[in-house]
Order: sequence, then C-alpha cells, then structure tokens
Amino acid sequence: MKAVAIFEHGGTDKLQLVDLPKPEPGADDVIIRVKAVALNRLDVWVREGLPGLKLQMPFTLGSDVAGVIDSVGANVTQYQVGQRVTINPGWWDTTCEFCLRGDHPLCVNFKIFGEHLPGGYAEFMRVPQRNILPIPDEFDFVEICAAPLAFLTAWRALITRGRLQAGDDVVILGAGSGVSTAAIQIAKYAGARVFATSHSDEKLTRARELGADILINYATSEWEKEVFRITNKRGADMVIDAVGEATWLKSLRALRKGGRLVTYGATTGPNPTEEIRLIFWKQLEIIGTTMANQGEFMDVMKLVFQRQFKPVVDVVLPLERAAEAHERLAKNEQFGKIVLTV
Repeated sequence: MKAVAIFEHGGTDKLQLVDLPKPEPGADDVIIRVKAVALNRLDVWVREGLPGLKLQMPFTLGSDVAGVIDSVGANVTQYQVGQRVTINPGWWDTTCEFCLRGDHPLCVNFKIFGEHLPGGYAEFMRVPQRNILPIPDEFDFVEICAAPLAFLTAWRALITRGRLQAGDDVVILGAGSGVSTAAIQIAKYAGARVFATSHSDEKLTRARELGADILINYATSEWEKEVFRITNKRGADMVIDAVGEATWLKSLRALRKGGRLVTYGATTGPNPTEEIRLIFWKQLEIIGTTMANQGEFMDVMKLVFQRQFKPVVDVVLPLERAAEAHERLAKNEQFGKIVLTV
C-alpha cells in the first residue's frame, strides 16, 4: 500500500512516500481504506521525536481518519465492507481498573493511533472494531476527519474535567488550533462567555464567526490584563491552556479566585515559570486532561452529526504533500485542521 512514513525522527525531510505491506485484520479488527486524514500538533511532535517514545520503524503518523471499511475480522458482525466510518483515535486495553470503570484515557496501557500505533498516513489502517463510528452519508470524508480528536479533547476538557457552566467566563488560548476551534463552539453551546486569543486579527475574526464573544490579540496587548479589565478585576472562571511554558503564569493570573486552569498540551514547552502562592492564595484548580472516553466521544460526535458543531478545515492537500502540511502546522499558519487526502 502507498503510505507516508518516517524511518527516523527529525525534520519534514524524514516524511517519505513509500510502499508498505497492507495490514491484515485480527479477529476483532477492521481494516479501513483511508480517504482523508487530518493533522494534529501531535504529528509534528512524533515526527521530531518525543522523550521516551520508542516506535517500530517505518511508522505512519495520523490520528484522525475517515474512510470506507475494506475488510473485517472473524468476530466483527456489526460493521460491513463498504461502510463509511471514522474512528476514536484512542486505544485502551479494556481490562485495567480504569477501563473497567469507563475512564478509558486513564488506561495504564493507553495509546493513540499515529503516536504509539500506526496511523492514517496510508491507504489502509487497522483499528479495533470498538473504535469504529459510522458516519452519515451527508458528511464528506474531509469534513468528518477534522472532528474526532479535536472535539473529543475539547469536550472532555471543558465539560467533563473543567465542569463548565452556563454564564462562566472561559479563556481559550490560540484560537486557530483544531482543538481551540472546537472548544469555542462547545463553550458557546454550554452557555459560557468565550474569550479567544491569537496573534492574528484574521484568526480572531474567524473565531468570532465560531461564537467567540471577546477577542484579544496577544501580540498587541497583555491578554491576561485584558481579561481582568473586561471582567471588572474578577478574572475568568476557566482558562483552557495547551500553550504551556509561554502562557502558564499569565493563565494563573487571569483566573478568578477558585478558578480552573485546564491543560491538555504544552506546545511551547513543558517547564513553565510557576507561582505557587498564586495557586494556594487564589485557591486555583490545575486540571490535566487528555483525549476522552468512549461515552464522551459518542456524545460530542452525535452533536457534530446533528450540525450543532462544525469541524473547521484549513487546507486540503494530497498525501504526497505531507511535508508541506507539517511545515504549515509547525508555523501556526492554519486556522482549523489541515487535511490530507489519500
């Protein structure tokens, strides 16, 4: 099968168009003929090499896929060849204490397709049948592959872990990312007032179209002070921060007393300047989150299928131009998800 794979970690030149063996289904597996795969920041990190990540090379990136079922294993009875599907991009072992209580992303053996398991930069991809989600006929593959990881991450961060309530003030940093475009829509759906930040006025304008109420350009103002000014020195109820090192202290300062900082990433680095006194004096909550359980995935994808939420696609490129797609993502030029067609 045709695939774009890495044989070693490094720059975009490590992405190679190659022929790899087509995967065979196990008894409980489904083989998807991939039609479209969306990029995540995770793709860049895995290509460059994450601390402690050991992969069997060659390795295919890509967590978000949509396509058609090509074949199924002997135990698969609810899905048929030719069915249009997408996937939950997380993998859990089903047997650990966390899996047994339904908290799949806490699984002691949790993995992500495209990070720990071969992903969708290929004509074919193998996934367990429990990860499969049929998609309505009115959705095209490009649109739907832009939804799963972004929306499930944002849903768990805001609703489950962050406990967002109607009337809350929530700050969403970096309005152009895939998760941020999902988070803006989810926060508005929940009845919050949404503050969006970006270095680009163009991205902020597009964030307003998604529902953001307050737009702050952090290149021309100190965003945390703007949040305090606009909230009459109260501060925000919640900050969603996947930026990490560059924004962490500002996020703490932007919160009201008793506020929640929810983090699902560290794009600018994992070792921020800390101010412990802010945390205990303001009685702040620091909440980590990643991915989602199957119930959360089903809940948010149902709302996507009902057109309550709209996956945002930035550009669409053929698989062969994966390196160009990575360069655009690494430079933060995108608004929404970059998609590769296979």
